[in-house]
Amino acid sequence: MKLLMVEDNRSVSEMMSMFFQKEQWEAAFAYDGDEALEMFNQQVQDWDIVTLDLNLPGKDGMEVAKEIREKSKTVPIIMLTARDSESDQVLGLEYADEYVTKPFSPITLIARIKALYRRSGLKEETAAPKQPAETKKFDINTPNFQLSSATREAYLLDKEIPDLTPKEFDLLKALSSKPKQVFTREQLLQQVWGYDYFGDERTVDAHIKKLRHKIEQVGPQIIQTVWGVGYKFDDSDVQTK
Repeated sequence: MKLLMVEDNRSVSEMMSMFFQKEQWEAAFAYDGDEALEMFNQQVQDWDIVTLDLNLPGKDGMEVAKEIREKSKTVPIIMLTARDSESDQVLGLEYADEYVTKPFSPITLIARIKALYRRSGLKEETAAPKQPAETKKFDINTPNFQLSSATREAYLLDKEIPDLTPKEFDLLKALSSKPKQVFTREQLLQQVWGYDYFGDERTVDAHIKKLRHKIEQVGPQIIQTVWGVGYKFDDSDVQTK
């Protein structure tokens, strides 16, 4: 595994370096946002995972994550947030796949990295040319919505839902595979993140918020909240909204 750790605290970086060496991972370290982007952009396709502190000198973690996402839609990002509050977690997940609250134990971070690496299906970013929605083969196909696991694309009213991250696509696939069925947050955590996930149910809410924003760029909302329970997919009346 080739890992980029962006962390302005050199003591933390030095400590994690020993753990990365024990795992026999190739790790590089950046200590501010500008340095991180320079290192990432030199080898965009080679990085297997990025750990990124939210609070950095120069460009902060949010700016760095956004620019990384512009270069790669699939590289997994773990955001390191300094406080354990819902707003910080949602902020950290704006472009990242997961968050880890500081202070953290090295063993916890190593476990998170391994779990995310296993789930992410790395090196699958393809350069296949875009095809019109009507020419594709879809796993899920309704009059209003189509989803292809092969190309990891989803369409609403024949418009592609833009810039879906791996987790957002998996979440949309899980919900749309059983229209109108209500999924609890725990069920979505287990199905999309896996049984070995260490986070809490607010992770689902943060990803749903991002997913909804992207859906609304192309059409009406198809992810519905069932208050006190969870979420469901329902595109049955999108053309009348």
